[in-house]
Parts: sequence; C-alpha cells; structure tokens
Amino acid sequence: MTIDDMDRRIIEATQAGLPLTPRPYHAVAETLGVEGEEVIARIQRLLEIGVIRRIGAVPNHYRLGYTANGMTVWDVADDQAAGAGRDIGGLDFVSHCYLRPRRLPQWPYNLFAMVHGRSRDEVEDKVRRMAEVLGGRTCRHEVLYSTRILKKTGLRLVA
Repeated sequence: MTIDDMDRRIIEATQAGLPLTPRPYHAVAETLGVEGEEVIARIQRLLEIGVIRRIGAVPNHYRLGYTANGMTVWDVADDQAAGAGRDIGGLDFVSHCYLRPRRLPQWPYNLFAMVHGRSRDEVEDKVRRMAEVLGGRTCRHEVLYSTRILKKTGLRLVA
C-alpha cells in the first residue's frame, strides 16, 4: 500500500477541498499537468486501498442555522452497545455515532451520538426520540452542548 509522488500531489491538491466547478477532478488535474481521468483513477485506487477513507461534503452547520449541537452520551450495557449504536446511528438526524470506553467511576458513558438542531428544544426533541429507540437498553444519558468549534479538518499531508 504505497503511494507515489503523483498520488501525494493529488492528495495535497485536494485535502483542503475540491474546487467548486462542474468537473472538480479535471480542474485539479489541470493544476497538476495531467489528465482528469488519471486523477479520477488514482483517487479511486486510493479509496480502494484505504489511503483515502471517504470523500464527502463537510457543511458548516452553523452557517446553515444549526447552532444547537449536542453530543449525546449514553450508558448502555456493553453487550447491547453495538446494536444500540447501529439503531441510533441510523437515525437521519444523527451525524455521527461511536462507542468509547467508560472511565469509571467518573464517566459511565460508552455510546456517543452527535445531534444538530436550530435550537436546544429541537435537539432535546431528537434526544427524546433517541431514548425511545434505545428503550430499556440505557439507564442514563446526558447532552453536552458545543460552545465553539475547535477543529473541522482531518489529517493533512505537508509538503
């Protein structure tokens, strides 16, 4: 699973985002002096071998009006946590969901799910719906509201 110089150049050219044009990969290719089809084929290969995990839009939810952002944390029995995570992670209003180890006795929560809303009331309504989905699999939860954005980027290669 090695990358060559052109793979690295493509990653560096796209890691901050794709150009907002009808043919973004061709625009990247033009800056690199190669054909658009080569950029597309290389990115596809990098996805297949796991160098790139995914390509997707990263909207600024604050600009979209979603200013109430709550990380819900749930205390779910360990033997039910994976299924519970799949159930609430599949809800259309949950942006990401994952399991983490407990840090007893201070931190009893092992299931985390992020919810965005235009108000705290909207978030609380979504949390109630999540609690209904989880049913008796959880004995307690909390909502930790964001107060500022700390980081909105992934790993970056440096030249």
